[in-house]
Amino acid sequence: MDGALAETLAVGAMIGGLVGAKIYFIIEAWSYVLQDPSTYLFTGAGFTFFGGLLGGFAGVFLIAKVRKLPFLPVLDAVGLTIPIGYGLGRIGCQLAGDGDYGSPTDLPWGMPYPDGLVPTLEHVHPTPAYEALSAALIFCILWRMRTRMTTPGGLFCTYLILAGVARFIVEFVRINPSVLFGLSDAQIFSFLMVMGGSVWLFASRKRIIVS
Repeated sequence: MDGALAETLAVGAMIGGLVGAKIYFIIEAWSYVLQDPSTYLFTGAGFTFFGGLLGGFAGVFLIAKVRKLPFLPVLDAVGLTIPIGYGLGRIGCQLAGDGDYGSPTDLPWGMPYPDGLVPTLEHVHPTPAYEALSAALIFCILWRMRTRMTTPGGLFCTYLILAGVARFIVEFVRINPSVLFGLSDAQIFSFLMVMGGSVWLFASRKRIIVS
């Protein structure tokens, strides 16, 4: 594929990701939006990764459709790069102390965020650092698999599985409230990522074997 198309795909992913991240946040935190709509609707506050992932997926799909690109190979290329952006974003969360840290802990690497956007003096799990490290590990795994995975879309499915498992585990020490069966909304979405990626990968391999 023409490498110059990467810029167009990146723009599509960015626009779709921003819109999706904002819409998902509005739905997820509707009560907060009602209290202060100008802050959450018209500023940089109030974005969610899962909404960004869905919106970015839609943006990439539309660009691929318009440019008549093979969608599954495009998804594989995109899946390889998402962990880089996610990891950098979590480094930003760690430096800003924006409130997505974890529960109190006595572990030696627990830390306070006294000057964060959401300050705390308690030593808590630095979950943004956990997620940045897990994103780096996921990227390394995908990078090693990129020439071995022959199933179109397989690399993206693997990303969904690995990222879903990583976020599901981290959520146990984060401060997000539970919404269903003791699980947070992020854990539910992570579970769907793992199941969707697993079923998709299995079905894709089965079609290839049959053909």
